[in-house]
Amino acid sequence: MGVTAVPVSRVRARITVSGVVQGVGFRPFVYALARELGLSGQVCNDASGVIAEVEGSRDAVAAFGVRVGTDAPPLAVVASVDHEEMPARGGTAFVIQDSTAGAGRTLVSPDVATCNDCLAEFADPADRRYRHPFITCTNCGPRFTIITGLPYDRPATTMAGFPLCPDCSDEYADPGDRRFHAQPIACPSCGPRLTFTQPGARSSYDEDALAAAHQLLVAGAILAVKGIGGFHLVCDASDADAVATLRKRKDRGDKPFAVMAADLATARCIAEVSAEEEALLTGYQRPIVLLRRSACPAVSSVVAPGNPELGVMLPYTPLHRLLFDQPGPTVLVMTSGNVSGEPIVVDDSDALVRLAPLADAWLGHDRPIHVPCDDSVVRVVDGAELPVRRSRGYAPYPINLATPVRPALAVGGDLKNTFCLGDGRYAWLSGHIGDMDDLATLDAFAKAEEHLELLTGVRPEVLVVDKHPAYRSRQWAELHAAGRPVIDVQHHHAHLASVLAEHSYEGPPVIGFAFDGTGYGDDGAIWGGEVLLTSYESFERFTHLAYVPLPGGDAGVQNPCRMALAHLFAAGIPWDARLPAVQACSDGELALLEAQLARNLACAPTSSMGRFFDAVSSLAGVCHRAGYEAQAAIELEGVAAGDGGAYGFEFEEPGELLRAVVRDVLDGVGAEVISLRFHLGLADLMVRTAQRIRDERGINTVALSGGVFVNKLLLEASGRGLAAAGFVVLRHRRVPPTDAGIALGQLAVAARLP
Repeated sequence: MGVTAVPVSRVRARITVSGVVQGVGFRPFVYALARELGLSGQVCNDASGVIAEVEGSRDAVAAFGVRVGTDAPPLAVVASVDHEEMPARGGTAFVIQDSTAGAGRTLVSPDVATCNDCLAEFADPADRRYRHPFITCTNCGPRFTIITGLPYDRPATTMAGFPLCPDCSDEYADPGDRRFHAQPIACPSCGPRLTFTQPGARSSYDEDALAAAHQLLVAGAILAVKGIGGFHLVCDASDADAVATLRKRKDRGDKPFAVMAADLATARCIAEVSAEEEALLTGYQRPIVLLRRSACPAVSSVVAPGNPELGVMLPYTPLHRLLFDQPGPTVLVMTSGNVSGEPIVVDDSDALVRLAPLADAWLGHDRPIHVPCDDSVVRVVDGAELPVRRSRGYAPYPINLATPVRPALAVGGDLKNTFCLGDGRYAWLSGHIGDMDDLATLDAFAKAEEHLELLTGVRPEVLVVDKHPAYRSRQWAELHAAGRPVIDVQHHHAHLASVLAEHSYEGPPVIGFAFDGTGYGDDGAIWGGEVLLTSYESFERFTHLAYVPLPGGDAGVQNPCRMALAHLFAAGIPWDARLPAVQACSDGELALLEAQLARNLACAPTSSMGRFFDAVSSLAGVCHRAGYEAQAAIELEGVAAGDGGAYGFEFEEPGELLRAVVRDVLDGVGAEVISLRFHLGLADLMVRTAQRIRDERGINTVALSGGVFVNKLLLEASGRGLAAAGFVVLRHRRVPPTDAGIALGQLAVAARLP
């Protein structure tokens, strides 16, 4: 029997596409593209990405090689397209093969909001997925939180326990269907399903579960609702008693709650929404967006007391939409389902125990969550996105690096912890882990790190830590080093390296302003108001905010009035009894603090800019006792208004500013003007300092990092001032400026070390 000859004009190519190309409809896209171009061959997933072998005319194969990268599905992120010519084989069919395992690397999509196509079906009474709480397709729904292994196929997800019904099986197997190989595919016939649980009552399911949940929300109860990445604690945002009860149960102090608005129109009623903020609210990532709040009865004042901003998000799952589809609240408090300080709860049975003191009932479901993922938080500054917490919708998208790094794990800090895995030109930041102050968080860290290693294929050869000897993240790394080198990186060096890394900066040293609350300094002091001349390899401490005593460590942080008096003491300014900071302290507290400062007892020296903000906030009468991190600074920023010029001072002599603040307070100047003058004065000082360095060193690029730069007023004022003075300004756009971003900087620094 003869062999069919292959026409000489036909060519065959093996094309490997890497990036976020699994679980985003890439194989059906390849199938349709190949059919359109008249190509034969095959496509499959493997651990390195999507591999297509295409055969046909040279022009058609060339066109395929271009369009496979340029015309990719909306959720795909194509990192590279590699071509390899192969001998032609003949044939006319193009087929989609099963995935294969093996060595390599692919990039996993984050969890994303329900797409418009699914929402249309969800709202259509004639559709078989009408009001289905788990409607999803290739273009939307859970990804990162349900993946248990690679390649990304249903058996390697938490949907493995839900056999497909015949209708779903047909859609799953049809390359022309929107749900072709959509791993979370489901319908009312094949699950998952909702469950409502209330102490003392029988469980209810599906529509009955929703009805029961609605009744309790209207009645002012607190529900634990299971989402994509964990449980939320939910109540009516307009019900002051319900919100106060939740605040008390969660021991949250005055820390603001985030809310979910039923739709964009409702969001516009409760807050001011710019075009950029609208794009974030309605995009597929659906983060919490910090917005300037408006007076609206749909949100009680106790949701965010003392704060002019409101964290707002829109529904990003079908279940969220069902919470609003009956008469009742149009805005819901949506806060992480956890005891304060612990990781978010993801397991149903665990939720019944750990959330029992917090919730009146549970609205859960039987789709397991493999890895937790909190909501992301962002704000818009000068028209650009500023991440505050990078988690759902963003993790585990990698950061592209300008210079390849060796396989490494950077474990980040102790507050707002995230860690970072790096290898080659990719750095993967984890989702939000939390504060590393209890066993449950450390356990969550370990599980998330193991999961991200699995997804990325990175096997760290070196571990990178903060220099602080007491950080739990450092201690975890030292305990798990298993003979691998452990490299420490100074805290503020890591802050600035993180903003350089996210900009793929490869130039000479920059002027770095690193402003935060706490960081272990090379001299053993607590740094935080630093001006560093920084490269990845090293830094020079050019100047810093003058040291003042931090009385009692955490006691000083929690009591801004004590910080105000410590700053006055260091500057030689009397404690005038008319000052709000003095009036906030009892006679006994004043006497004790005076003795403590005079004798330098338990008073660590600090250059912290965060503590400087605390001091000014209390001096101006804004906040004397902090119930949550950065409360004094947040409230100080929130009151700023007026047209009062700027305070003048130097890093080495902050007493000049303090004396001006005291004069203004005693003269009856309002807190809003004092706040504005302080912010503008600090921005002016940054510009003058940068100009001085440029004159002396010839450096023209400035980097801004550290938690203080979450402050919109300061970031806008300093950024504009520096740009107007001719500086190139690098600020965070993809990674938070807080300690949630330092792991990327740790990785970037360690990559340059021998």
